[in-house]
Amino acid sequence: MVETAPRLPDGTPFPTLYYLTCPKANSAIGTLEANGVMKEMTERLQADPELAAAYRAAHEDYVRRRDEIEELKDFPSAGGMPDRVKCLHVLVAHSLAAGPGVNPLGDEALAMLPEWWSRGACVTPALPLAEGAEKPEGSEGSGGEAR
Repeated sequence: MVETAPRLPDGTPFPTLYYLTCPKANSAIGTLEANGVMKEMTERLQADPELAAAYRAAHEDYVRRRDEIEELKDFPSAGGMPDRVKCLHVLVAHSLAAGPGVNPLGDEALAMLPEWWSRGACVTPALPLAEGAEKPEGSEGSGGEAR
């Protein structure tokens, strides 16, 4: 996950603060989106006032974090917050950045990911190789675990 500036180099506001960078996680989340998870979550927001309040609080947390870098007055947050679910990738990245319990729908999407998500190079930082050591067969990057 990476955090980006809230403005493009030309000064244009850019609301997406967090990006999920693990290709395998992105693919798995894309599968959730293709299977209708966003629509189901949006429907639950309309029917469940408690979930809607928690999701609005996630939106407020997201905007606060973004505005701590540079305020974008009255500019929307990302991922469809606070009224709908537009992008699970953003919600998951927000959950990873903010920690469990901040974004309920990001947390739910994380919990739906396959078991491989809990280990590997996307989750565990790669350790540097000892001088002269060779990368393990099947590994990607410099010294990380196989993904």
